[in-house]
Amino acid sequence: QVQLVESGGGSVQAGGSLRLSCAASVYPYSHNCMAWFRQAPGKEREGVAGIDTGRGSTYYADSVKGRFTISQDNAKNTVYMEMNSLKPEDAAMYYCAVGRLYCGSWLLNLRPVDFGYWGPGTQVTVSS
Repeated sequence: QVQLVESGGGSVQAGGSLRLSCAASVYPYSHNCMAWFRQAPGKEREGVAGIDTGRGSTYYADSVKGRFTISQDNAKNTVYMEMNSLKPEDAAMYYCAVGRLYCGSWLLNLRPVDFGYWGPGTQVTVSS
């Protein structure tokens, strides 16, 4: 079974940085879609960044392009997300997820319904 554990969340001031980690117990496919989502109170869950673990292709929501970077270490079955220039609107619970199917171009849409495995989340707070 696929188990995911996030870490690295915390509280920072606006303009600060955090690095989130997501460790997977196993990858179900050779090309896995892995992604970070976030959800703030009263808002829908939204996709933030995604990576194809086989191809290395990455995708970002427009709101974080140029500030966030997703990367991987396949030897550790781990995905990271470096978050820079954090803004108060970035505050949310951040979740790591693995796609239901062999990874493809559908990853770029970063839709929660396409992901079947989820971690418990890690909290990010940004103060102004």
